[in-house]
Amino acid sequence: MSGHSKWHNIQRRKGKQDSVRGQRFTKLSRDIYLAAKEGGGNPDTNFRLKTAIDRARQSNLPADSITRTIAKATGTLEGRHYEELLYEGYGPAGTAIMMEVVTDNRNRTAADVRHIFAKRGGNLGESGCVAWMFRRIGEITITKTDCSLSFDDLMLLVLDAGADDIKESEDEYVVTTAPEMFAAVRDKLEESGLTLSDAELSYEPQNTVPVEGETLDQVLDLVDALETHDDVQNVYANFEPVEEADES
Repeated sequence: MSGHSKWHNIQRRKGKQDSVRGQRFTKLSRDIYLAAKEGGGNPDTNFRLKTAIDRARQSNLPADSITRTIAKATGTLEGRHYEELLYEGYGPAGTAIMMEVVTDNRNRTAADVRHIFAKRGGNLGESGCVAWMFRRIGEITITKTDCSLSFDDLMLLVLDAGADDIKESEDEYVVTTAPEMFAAVRDKLEESGLTLSDAELSYEPQNTVPVEGETLDQVLDLVDALETHDDVQNVYANFEPVEEADES
């Protein structure tokens, strides 16, 4: 799940992670494939590929798997051909959900995703049904332990680079940009000596729907099921969890 909304933080606190090592490797390999296919096989000139390789190494994806994936994407080695798709749908309580999908068989993936929605009180929609509720943004993450600047100094730097905003959480800073400024801001921050822990284009809901209780559990179950599917790379949704107050 991408993004830095409250519902993402709730899942991280619960320790939600891919439980199957092979599934994690599959998603990492597809990230590498798409990055190399889009921008070439040299990570020194392809930041998306560099980021994907760094993620893969952190998760102990074997080096030969990384090399083979890049070779397949650039056409120097035979292999499956993947395409990147955007699926949209509705979850419980009318929540809007978007998914970035990478697949070598769009009919199979569509059937699988449709089944996941139907089984959990939602439905897979037509292209464009919820996209208007989201806006495309660039997100650049800087871990606090990797940054020697104060928040004020960092804010001046990122705004001068052309970013829209910067937000601070417990352990990181998240810089947001317009899509067309993403590459320029990312490059300028790197040139300034900052270490970026992540940088990607994402989707952010323009408005959120408060969800609580049993409905929240149903929505989170749907998001979990979508994220678990091998072909689903990222999930975005427009709900805002309402955490119940502890009774004393």
